[in-house]
Amino acid sequence: MTENIHAHEHPESDRVREGGFTLWFTGLSGSGKSTIAHLVGPELDRRGCIVEYLDGDTVRTHLSKGLGFSKEDRDTNIERIGWVASRLTRQGGAVIAAAISPYEETRRKARELVEEFGSFVCVYVKASVEECARRDVNGLYAKAFAGEIKGFTGVDDPYEGPTSPEIVVDTEETTPEEAAALVVAKLEELGLVPAAQPSVRDSGPVEGARGNREVPPTPTGARA
Repeated sequence: MTENIHAHEHPESDRVREGGFTLWFTGLSGSGKSTIAHLVGPELDRRGCIVEYLDGDTVRTHLSKGLGFSKEDRDTNIERIGWVASRLTRQGGAVIAAAISPYEETRRKARELVEEFGSFVCVYVKASVEECARRDVNGLYAKAFAGEIKGFTGVDDPYEGPTSPEIVVDTEETTPEEAAALVVAKLEELGLVPAAQPSVRDSGPVEGARGNREVPPTPTGARA
């Protein structure tokens, strides 16, 4: 049946709304991708960006419902996210995609789709398998270690870390707030978001304040 489906070329406008970009978070399940993304998003919104989220779990609930976790299905899932991200980027959106996206080649394809219309900024959210397993409140890593779940990224299926990401945040060394600040600072450096306007209430850091380096446990769900 699928051989009878033929894509059509549509008479689209050749105009692109300037300023769109995709911020692509990749890393192991439980590394902190969504936690950091949900800190970065509101800050971009405050600076005037139109923010759209493409979270791995949400995409698998809607756009990629029915896909499994074979390499082919994972690649299809990431290619779908990349295509949607490219369309939103074309319209000037600030797209925040957070998906494990374990394979370098598929991430490269997503980058190519987006860069036709705007910038693609890869954020490698780095954490060891052991640390991600410790944070896992759903016990998926434990099941994978026991062989109850097959093809789990980082356990019996590979995760190919990015070779040249624009940003690397190690969530075993930084708090989510520190990581989010690093991401926003890089977007400022790249000229993708305006610098924050100082508030009259800003009086500098509170003396003696220290961050908690613990990334709060988050449910580890989709493995794409």
